[in-house]
Amino acid sequence: MPSGYLIVDIDVKDPERYGDYTAATPAVVAKFGGEFIVRAGKFEALEGESPRGRVVVIKFASYDRAMEFYQSDDYAELLALRLSLTESRAYVVEGAD
Repeated sequence: MPSGYLIVDIDVKDPERYGDYTAATPAVVAKFGGEFIVRAGKFEALEGESPRGRVVVIKFASYDRAMEFYQSDDYAELLALRLSLTESRAYVVEGAD
């Protein structure tokens, strides 16, 4: 079964409060068996429009598991917080494995 990846392109509007989100998220990601593959860091757009200020990639055991995480009650409050502090685009993508 292919892995599932949650990919989020984020422009943080309130860095101080965003720290609350980044501190709380790893425990919820782990609860769903997720693993951070990319969490911000250096990047450069090689084609097309540049991503926003941060790119995050989280790997899950499957596409369905990534969707379960994103739609879960466990993540709902954190998602609402992130959406209030950022402009973002999020995708769940099935892996090639």
